[in-house]
Amino acid sequence: MALPDTRTKILDAAEHLFAEHGYRGTSVRAITDRAGANVAAVGYHFGSKAELLAAVARRVVEPMTAAQGAGLDELLARTPEPSVAELVDAFVGPLFDKMPAGDESGARTSRLIVTILSDPAEEARSWTGPDEDTVRERYLAAFARALPGLAPEELLFRMRGIFAVTAVDRVEVYNRPSPACRPTATEGEEARRWAITFLTAAMSAPPTRARG
Repeated sequence: MALPDTRTKILDAAEHLFAEHGYRGTSVRAITDRAGANVAAVGYHFGSKAELLAAVARRVVEPMTAAQGAGLDELLARTPEPSVAELVDAFVGPLFDKMPAGDESGARTSRLIVTILSDPAEEARSWTGPDEDTVRERYLAAFARALPGLAPEELLFRMRGIFAVTAVDRVEVYNRPSPACRPTATEGEEARRWAITFLTAAMSAPPTRARG
């Protein structure tokens, strides 16, 4: 098996450190020390620390995005007007698939997503690319058809909540005191069904009305 190249080592180190310490709490030197690389290697391979974060985030999220897009394609091929529950299932399923609760890599992915969602640094909100934007807009349009009374801003808020709820749950499950407490495959599938039920209800809630 070929050893990882310098670029991959930096990505791996940055993923660990960004997930644990956030963008501002992680220095370029800490990343390169962990990767066993020269500080200048970040600039050579990525251009800047911000571009490194973007590369880390895309590497983690792209498989989920691709699966979400494929799931929506399959769903729309079956029915042009899917229900909210069907849309939630297509959107949430890849998050559970790519963030298995009993797996350290899945937990790290969950922590990284939570960090990206909560980190106050502007750089943590500037990593998305055209693929992520396209899939998000497609789901927004599909949810808008299924929930015609919901304002676009509130719909987007609820979709962000899907990411947050799923990622936090995956982190919490992995962080249980003993590995023996972590769910089996059957229990993991049950948690997935719980999430879909809960998130479908949240997405389907009546629109919030402004106070008079």
